[in-house]
Amino acid sequence: MNVGRSPSVLQSFNFAFEGIIHVLRTQRNMRIHFAIAVAVLIAALAVGVRRLELVALLLAISFVLIAEMLNTALETGIDVSTTSFDPLAKLAKDIAAGAVLIATVNAVAVGYLVFVERIKDPSSRVLDTLREGPAELTLVALVLTTVIVISAKAYTGRGRPLRGGLPSGHAAVAFAGWMAATYILGDSTHWFLISSLTFIMALLVAQTRVESGIHSFVEVLSGGVLGALVTLVLFQLFWS
Repeated sequence: MNVGRSPSVLQSFNFAFEGIIHVLRTQRNMRIHFAIAVAVLIAALAVGVRRLELVALLLAISFVLIAEMLNTALETGIDVSTTSFDPLAKLAKDIAAGAVLIATVNAVAVGYLVFVERIKDPSSRVLDTLREGPAELTLVALVLTTVIVISAKAYTGRGRPLRGGLPSGHAAVAFAGWMAATYILGDSTHWFLISSLTFIMALLVAQTRVESGIHSFVEVLSGGVLGALVTLVLFQLFWS
């Protein structure tokens, strides 16, 4: 990036994802938060939460992750600015850690309020809820796919968030969308046509990533398989 020149929209998104991957790669607590977020989203499907409850869970998860990232950013800035012990620096770190604690306690409270009634009532059926809410299942599939892609790039350390690396996030989301559309429209008259069109669109997304030199064939293939498998598993478990 040239000095004095504002980054493009794509570069801005790339820098943001690089920050997420860095925190995920270097901070144990962030990895724990990510793992818990995945478990909570899967549990939300298992008990059949309603749309507003899913929104509350997503907001609570986001607050925890944002607080953890701000805490890491503040700690990094303090460590760069001072090399000796400073009580004010310690206080700033403690305040940031307190913010993470508040966000975490809030997330636990939200999770309790959402899940407690369903845990008490084992007769509640997830399939009855999800039959009427394919949008929620599709949203969770795309979120989980994105989380797994980011985690994989943080683990491998290859490429940049929106450019290169294993697996291809664009291919993963594209093929996740194809699989979701195939399941949702399985009983419709134009199922085959719509499934074929979405599959071709997913292939075009993958092809453009390879032809532009951003991803290798293996990276695109792994992303497509990942997105399709994650969505397939979720719909197999929670959709009929």
